Amino acid sequence: MSLSHAILTCLIEAPHSGYDLSKVFSESVSYFWHCSQQQIYRELGKLESQGLIVSEIIPREGRLDKKIYSITELGKEYLVEWMKKPSEPDVIREDILVKIFSGSLVSVNVLIEDIERRHRIHLDKLSKYRKIEQEHFAQTAILTQPEKLKYLVLRAGIRCELEWIDWCNEALEMLTDSVQNNSEKPS
Repeated sequence: MSLSHAILTCLIEAPHSGYDLSKVFSESVSYFWHCSQQQIYRELGKLESQGLIVSEIIPREGRLDKKIYSITELGKEYLVEWMKKPSEPDVIREDILVKIFSGSLVSVNVLIEDIERRHRIHLDKLSKYRKIEQEHFAQTAILTQPEKLKYLVLRAGIRCELEWIDWCNEALEMLTDSVQNNSEKPS
């Protein structure tokens, strides 16, 4: 997936300014696709030059004009064609896994501290996802089709966080045992 697909997906629901899009990203899409506001603005320019979106300038008194972007029919067709293609799993890029892989270079306590920090991060994200689930998807039997699709994305996020929490627990148990068994002296 590219940033262009994520932006076009956001514009299907409603037209947005670049600023509004960055808010939409930070409140929803960023859970599974991260980008900066600068990247969004750069991509909007590319999408507009390709005819996949159009912009409209909204004059505002005493403030900068607002530029609102909308997806075009060509943009919808582009998104549909992309959606028809099989998706591939993303490559895992987790610095903590690289650190663990080369972890023999540092004290086990350094790794334990980092894993404990990651554990807290994943618990926090899981808590946020569960809150969204309770607030927006508590009654799954009455969800509309678009709501069900969004709920499925949320469920993937919940499962991902649960897996990371389980992995952190497993890693902490294994590394703590190694310290207690003196496989490595803590520093």
